[in-house]
Amino acid sequence: MADDADVIIVGAGLAGLVAAAELAEAGKKIIIVDQEPEQSLGGQAFWSFGGLFLVDSPEQRRMRIRDSHDLALEDWLGTAAFDRPEDFWPRKWAEAYVGFAAGEKRSWLMQRGLKFFPVVGWAERGGGNAIGHGNSVPRFHITWGTGPGVLEPFV
Repeated sequence: MADDADVIIVGAGLAGLVAAAELAEAGKKIIIVDQEPEQSLGGQAFWSFGGLFLVDSPEQRRMRIRDSHDLALEDWLGTAAFDRPEDFWPRKWAEAYVGFAAGEKRSWLMQRGLKFFPVVGWAERGGGNAIGHGNSVPRFHITWGTGPGVLEPFV
């Protein structure tokens, strides 16, 4: 194993693999360590349905679903109930993620080869222990290849 890495990433789930891809594109030397064997790269994302949260996408517009950054953030904040002092950073993350999902996320993924089914599903509607109503419009975009398809550009 090389010991001259610029970065060591702990965890080869989707977040770790995406971080590794970004760092590799920036010319960094990377070591990824994970408790699972190589055939389990991607963690839970491998077994997922491959659904991704996107806001105001061409798929939504084709289905005449009216969505926007502001509506998505309102839905998120209405369910998350960030009302404690320690919720400052989780709220900032949610705001940034909704901005990414309403902005460059889809094109960033498509540049890496991901393709989407031409329909949008309605997952995560709230209920259960959720405080608010969850997503008020469909935002669940399914990728070709489901979980393994999401991981493919990063492994």
